[in-house]
Amino acid sequence: MKNPSAYLKTLILCAALALTSCTATKNTDANLPKDIAERPADESSQKYDQAQLDKLKAYIQNEINKVECTGSNDWTFSPIGAKACGGPQSYIAYPKKMESEILPKINDYTEKVKAFNEKYKLMSDCMMILPPKAVKCVDGKPEFVPST
Repeated sequence: MKNPSAYLKTLILCAALALTSCTATKNTDANLPKDIAERPADESSQKYDQAQLDKLKAYIQNEINKVECTGSNDWTFSPIGAKACGGPQSYIAYPKKMESEILPKINDYTEKVKAFNEKYKLMSDCMMILPPKAVKCVDGKPEFVPST
């Protein structure tokens, strides 16, 4: 070693540069653009509108799921949603005692799906969905008896 103090100065300089470069990296990450998946949906987009429909349908289903299915005579069903070329997307079972509060929400959802289909000029299969024959209770959950 010719000059130990020069090595020490070089070592200190390298350590200082390493420490400052690490903190500089942290600060520059804050200035980078956000991932598009993290960006909030545009309120006028199809994706946003679909999310609103999904929330409404989930709310309806959650309200129905709060009631245990103990007797099939206490349950009924309704069409829900709308295919672009007509007819319901599916059917939903609900307790008769909730009819006055849940049926308006089901109808609201169906009308919003119709408007969504028109707004975005969507197409669908034109297969007719047959209504179920009845509702039966299995393990506390409603199930449809298919029509023949």
